[in-house]
Amino acid sequence: MSTAPSSAVVGTSTAADAVPAQDLTLDVDGAPVHVTRVGSGPPVLLLHGSGPGTTGWGAWRATAEALSDRLDLVVPDQAGFGATPVPGAGRAGREVWVAQAAGVMAGLGLERYAVVGHSMGGAVALALAAAEPERVTALVGVASMGAPAPLSPGLDRLWAARPTREDARALLELLFDDAGLVTEAAVDARLAAMTAGEEAYSRLFPPPRDRWAADLALTPAELAAVRARTLFVHGAQDRVTPLPETGQVLAGLVPGSRLEVLEDCGHVPAVEHPARFRGLLTGFLLDGE
Repeated sequence: MSTAPSSAVVGTSTAADAVPAQDLTLDVDGAPVHVTRVGSGPPVLLLHGSGPGTTGWGAWRATAEALSDRLDLVVPDQAGFGATPVPGAGRAGREVWVAQAAGVMAGLGLERYAVVGHSMGGAVALALAAAEPERVTALVGVASMGAPAPLSPGLDRLWAARPTREDARALLELLFDDAGLVTEAAVDARLAAMTAGEEAYSRLFPPPRDRWAADLALTPAELAAVRARTLFVHGAQDRVTPLPETGQVLAGLVPGSRLEVLEDCGHVPAVEHPARFRGLLTGFLLDGE
């Protein structure tokens, strides 16, 4: 595993003394993985979710920039998203995403680290923690998949969305509890992202979609194998990964884990309640709270 010979500054943190964000391409088992890295401090891997148009930096930029004065944040595009292709002629899925996540951190020389995963990324984070208990020191699952549960109607609609203005608006309405976040500018931005990523995304979750939800569902034994300190953060009004079938189940199966439920919150706590969400992250990752 090696870092590509060139990298670029893609942005800077809002913190005046923060390290500029670096845009990297890593070789992981012979395949390229696009990564953005920003900040300094204890290393944290941020794994994005699975909605159409999602990229690592697009999903996590505001959070990463806000916390870059205290944490070293590694933000990859997972296979099939953003600038990371699916390796070879195979399919993406939990096995590929977990292997790439582990490979990214190994390629950067980071032997012990925390992982924060949103939605699909939460399932990947849980599987990584179960597979690499000596490396993953702490885990935060945000609106996390990974529970042994069937495909929800909301997740089915999310995976089925295509790059039309109607679908872009419906996707945002599905993700957020706060209708005020569904602005024309937000719809424009989501549609542009969905259009840019359509070719790769269209191959990720074709029907019947239950099989892809099953691929991301860990068994009770796998969840019991997680040894990292674990926090789950979930919106009470989440319609994509509903709290009773996901967050509550996961908290009951992962040993010693804690569940924080945010009221008036849908599937994206980092956007709907950014200050509360960042406080939970830093409290848990840095202060052990």
